[in-house]
Amino acid sequence: MTVSDPIADMLTRIRNAIMAGRPSVSMPSSKVKSEIARILKEEGFIVEYEVVDGEKPSFKVLRITLKYVGERRERSCVITNLERVSRPGRRIYTQKKDIPWVLSGMGIAIVSTSKGLMTGQQARRANMGGEIICKVW
Repeated sequence: MTVSDPIADMLTRIRNAIMAGRPSVSMPSSKVKSEIARILKEEGFIVEYEVVDGEKPSFKVLRITLKYVGERRERSCVITNLERVSRPGRRIYTQKKDIPWVLSGMGIAIVSTSKGLMTGQQARRANMGGEIICKVW
């Protein structure tokens, strides 16, 4: 089965794993998904991510280990919510000055620029705009 929006599928899988209290989530891998996972790890939203071989040699799987805080019974995930902004049917591009602040800087916006994927704050520092992929808080 092919998915028309693999990034939205990734975010939905992470959201579902959080609601189910799972320690990790797996999904088909791609370069964009791996870059999003790298940013989430750098910003402290997840513990780890890895790309492993699937059932077939050409099939790679991205495995993300979610980050929880608190005691076993009262633990909560560091990621409160994920929101897809730019979709295949409606692309959202922005200039440097219009990159959104997510929860007054407590969350991040992931932006696709000509230099690759980066957070909104990194894009502002690099004086670049681009496509707003998603928001995480």
